[in-house]
Amino acid sequence: MTPEERAVFEKRRRGRNIALLLALIALVVLVYFIGMARVLRG
Repeated sequence: MTPEERAVFEKRRRGRNIALLLALIALVVLVYFIGMARVLRG
């Protein structure tokens, strides 16, 4: 693998990791708000 190919590969992997992180954060926030809604509703 040439250095150029490696750089492209690492850039793609970094992008996927950031997308996965954002998806996980969104899921955590969603679960938190659903839990709060259930607690406040009684």
